Amino acid sequence: MSTGPRRTLRLLPWTGPEAKPCFLITDDAGGPLSRLADITEATKLDMGARLLTHAEDLLPDATEAQLRFLAERLTEALRDVLRVAESREQRTLG
Repeated sequence: MSTGPRRTLRLLPWTGPEAKPCFLITDDAGGPLSRLADITEATKLDMGARLLTHAEDLLPDATEAQLRFLAERLTEALRDVLRVAESREQRTLG
């Protein structure tokens, strides 16, 4: 039985080569890589919210090319937000 700090596995908000998930194994939730992940998560959520506002403004008069570009960016943002949600859910249940 271990008496040391409890190590946790955290899904990071970015991917590695070939879009494979990256994980951090740590016993220090306040370490430098954890702080970088926190900042990256907050940035991705903010960017998603800004993109949604932009989409709402653009949709009424968008061209086909603009809609395609917007759909690609919204897909990227949704992927990022779902990764953040998954990571936070794992840490909550952890």
